[in-house]
Amino acid sequence: MDLVPALQEPLKKVLGPATAKVMAEHLGLHTVGDLLHHYPRRYEERGQLTHLADLPMDEHVTVVAMVADARLHTFASAKAPRGKGQRLEVTITDGSGRLQLVFFGNGVHKPHKELLPGTRAMFAGKVSVFNRRLQLAHPAYELLRGDDPSESVETWAGALIPLYPATAKLESWKIGKAVQTVLPSAQEALDPLPPALREGRGLVSLPEALLKIHRPHTKADIAAARDRLKWDEAFVLQVALARRRHADALLPAVARKPTPDGLLTAFDDRLPFTLTDGQQKVSKEIFDDLATEHPMHRLLQGEVGSGKTLVALRAMLAVVDAGGQAAMLAPTEVLAQQHHRSITEMMGELAEGGMLGGAEHATKVVLLTGSMGTAARRQAMLDLVTGDAGIVIGTHALIEDKVQFHDLGLVVVDEQHRFGVEQRDALRGKGKQPPHLLVMTATPIPRTVAMTVFGDLETSVLDQLPAGRSPIATHVVPAADKPHFLARAWERVREEVGNGHQAYVVCPRIGDEEDDPRKAKKSAEDEAEKRPPLAVLDVADQLAKGPLSGLKVEVLHGRMHPDDKDAVMRRFAAGETDVLVATTVIEVGVNVPNATAMVIMDADRFGVSQLHQLRGRVGRGSAPGLCLLVTEMPEASPARQRLTAVASTLDGFELSRIDLEQRREGDVLGQAQSGARSSLRVLAVIEDEEIIAEAREEATTLVSRDPDLTDLPGLRTALDALLDEEREQYLEKG
Repeated sequence: MDLVPALQEPLKKVLGPATAKVMAEHLGLHTVGDLLHHYPRRYEERGQLTHLADLPMDEHVTVVAMVADARLHTFASAKAPRGKGQRLEVTITDGSGRLQLVFFGNGVHKPHKELLPGTRAMFAGKVSVFNRRLQLAHPAYELLRGDDPSESVETWAGALIPLYPATAKLESWKIGKAVQTVLPSAQEALDPLPPALREGRGLVSLPEALLKIHRPHTKADIAAARDRLKWDEAFVLQVALARRRHADALLPAVARKPTPDGLLTAFDDRLPFTLTDGQQKVSKEIFDDLATEHPMHRLLQGEVGSGKTLVALRAMLAVVDAGGQAAMLAPTEVLAQQHHRSITEMMGELAEGGMLGGAEHATKVVLLTGSMGTAARRQAMLDLVTGDAGIVIGTHALIEDKVQFHDLGLVVVDEQHRFGVEQRDALRGKGKQPPHLLVMTATPIPRTVAMTVFGDLETSVLDQLPAGRSPIATHVVPAADKPHFLARAWERVREEVGNGHQAYVVCPRIGDEEDDPRKAKKSAEDEAEKRPPLAVLDVADQLAKGPLSGLKVEVLHGRMHPDDKDAVMRRFAAGETDVLVATTVIEVGVNVPNATAMVIMDADRFGVSQLHQLRGRVGRGSAPGLCLLVTEMPEASPARQRLTAVASTLDGFELSRIDLEQRREGDVLGQAQSGARSSLRVLAVIEDEEIIAEAREEATTLVSRDPDLTDLPGLRTALDALLDEEREQYLEKG
């Protein structure tokens, strides 16, 4: 293992303990190498000013601008009753837009002296809205004087200032100075790219790329550096995934071929409809995989309601036919119970193996969850170990040590992003040999993300909706600009209920948080912060007393006892409840065909994919669905544009592209990285589709030739840095 001493040097030795501590805690940077790979987010030319109109809300930004005017106000306050409170308001401009800066109390003296009209500076702070105008409260700033005698006016005006992803504790220019200190070490960076690949694509060396990205002289320098660094990221990630695929392909598995005229045939004969072309095509891909002697690793993507469960169930029946058992893992008890109900209903007497009235090919379908009674649980575990139960559906209770299978052949995981890695590993270990794995998701994932995040899984896509599904109309309700729209929304809910249907109201939070940090005392500038998100308990209460009085309103959220949750869901499914006010617990898999309307409160607090998922809960029957996205965000805000995008299309793949384009690079690999900083820094998953596809091919070729990467010490080092053990595990399972 080649160590790179210069790049492994801890920052506290190089920069001093105080700076190093902030870098470690707030930016996740620990070594010289980490800091060299903390690239500027963008560059300002000293002669040019930032577009203030495009600043994102609630984010920490750095802007270069000029002071237009500065005013000192004196006012009376609790702390200074005799009118001695001071507030400095500075307006900065980029020539077109303006931005207000505000300083309070003892913090006004220095800026009052330094920020004179005409002064240029870099300002860093968090963008908020006060009195409907953008402002930065107490920003840090660094004056741009250009008084270094070695800089002529021309070089100063044209110089590119790197602006780094920063935090309130460490401004961009301080990060820049730290980078300057460690930049000489870049010469010792080991190159992870094979020389032939680098030369063949005309990419600069790694030391040169690091130098050019941090200290560019021209825009061409930045472009050359980014091209090179994108390749590093794409290639190292794809090599990691290719090694996983290579290792998986060497594992043995039992081939599972359905017997002719067995359980699967009997099931297909009782289906009241024919499979869509998509379902048939995907089923064939799955059956071909199951028939091989290596474990299947397949990701099944399908819009909400495209019939994924049916496809998965047919795969499970095929495995039972071949003498094995199949397990389906659901993320919540509500979902596990629901899958169990819908699967036993679909199978009818085929699910009554060993009982009177069961069909001749029948098997047992058992449910196993954490809250089951001891006797029921003991019986379910007995059915699994003897092999009487061909199919088991459960939550992570299935993974406990005590649960033994007779012959586990297939694991189906529903909504993969809810499942941690260890769980899937533990379940895999239950088979005598690794079982086949089918992962289902209703979140559409663009091809490149599938290649990046689920690069070790083959992908199948169900993109047709079964016949008889109704369209969903989606509208944005701007509650702040047009309050009467919100009143009309509640009337629409009453109309739907009047027509014999039901409705959901979704809120971002539950509302009984006693230790809610938002209730802490606020300082003057925090008063301008947004109000806390709307809560289920408050909204349900207001609706029942106000616009929806007289209707039967119930609440559902994650902190309720499982039995209570189930009872609420059962009443709603049975049509006894008119309106269900819930958190996103209903996001996945709740199926009530009679629910036709959904009102999402504070819709701007949800991600695009999440809104799309939620919306898929209505319009599941023959009546058309209606989804209303309520927001108080102003029309021009990015949040409103996101909502408008959701309202304008029902195509989940289109929305997932929009979602990714709007989110920052680092979020693509999901929250499942447990806070580890994202490996993607310059690679944009949507724009760099070609690089990712090419890197995947190069990586696959390289790994099949040399799986241990014997000739590439630089690549091995980069892999270790990218994938410390847990991350490799995480990537392995998507």
